[in-house]
Amino acid sequence: MPNDTPPGTRVRTGPVDAVGKPIPDSDVSQPPIIRRAEIVAIALVGLLIISVVAVLYVAKAFFLPVVMAFIVGTMVSPAAGFLERYRIPRSVAAVLIVTAVCGVAVFIVGLISAPLIEWSNRLPELGAMLRDKLQLFDRPLALWHQFQGMFGENSSINTTPLQLPKIEWMRPAVEFLSPTFTEILLFFATLVLFVASWKDLRRAMIMTFSDRETRLRTLRILNEIEVSLGGYLLTVTLINLGVGVATGLICAITGMPNPAGLGALAATLNFFPIIGPVAMFVILVVVGILSFSTLAAGLLAAVAFAGLTFIEGHFITPTIIGRRLSLNALAVFIALAFWTWLWGPMGGFLSSPLLIVGLVLKEHLFPPETPQLPGD
Repeated sequence: MPNDTPPGTRVRTGPVDAVGKPIPDSDVSQPPIIRRAEIVAIALVGLLIISVVAVLYVAKAFFLPVVMAFIVGTMVSPAAGFLERYRIPRSVAAVLIVTAVCGVAVFIVGLISAPLIEWSNRLPELGAMLRDKLQLFDRPLALWHQFQGMFGENSSINTTPLQLPKIEWMRPAVEFLSPTFTEILLFFATLVLFVASWKDLRRAMIMTFSDRETRLRTLRILNEIEVSLGGYLLTVTLINLGVGVATGLICAITGMPNPAGLGALAATLNFFPIIGPVAMFVILVVVGILSFSTLAAGLLAAVAFAGLTFIEGHFITPTIIGRRLSLNALAVFIALAFWTWLWGPMGGFLSSPLLIVGLVLKEHLFPPETPQLPGD
């Protein structure tokens, strides 16, 4: 039989069915295969992350003040640049800024420490007062023990009044919250040197790379980190000052003792997302119960503070900060929990700035135009 196929045409050969037609190509897609090199790479990245976290945890006394100085220094660098435009040397501007920061910190600590010392000297008396005020919970607790006894969960029903735990956590809590003198000295020395030499450090980091595109990207990253952290510090500080003033007014109107100290404490704790307002609410509840004869009067300031923080967290802060610096609540909570576990309260203070730095790096190193995976 003659071959009618034109020369140069490829003919697909293969088995044919009973009718003589070729078998169609299969459209079944094969699942992706994870190669051994990819598994090794993932394992190495995981080991690197674990090693970095372990080093940061073990060497907390060194890394915490240094990282905090870098973050705070980046936040206040625009202020140093502002003073430099008025012919003030950058080293002098760094000393002036750090001195102002120390003055504000000493002022806030003075407002908070005065009532704290007074109340700590009256701890036995205050404990007896709180136990007397909480006697209304004795009957519900007795009913709860009886309910447990009905199901055999507690054979011996405890009918003793509500007992307060012993205050054995004071010393470890103070040790946990208070940094050592060496850490404070390292922080301030690093902060002054960082602010004074930030322009040279920026130039050195940019000129490290050889090609122009990488230098421009590094410059954009550093500029956005500086602007974002400076804007975050300014807006959050103003918002927290407003929360502190409003809390002080609430405490003064409701008759709470030492409203100035409670307002300063509210402004300070509000720098710690989520946990700070909750801790301030608990403090207001305890102080209110101890200061007033009725439970309703004691809870009035705490309820007003809860309404204030709800308005601030859901309306004021998102409106002022805007979408550019708005952070996902789950990401904020996870970052807060991780850095607080790693570095204590100062780590909780650094959680949001470090999260902002991570988001800026992600946006520039992995831009939105990068090909993404298809949707579900």
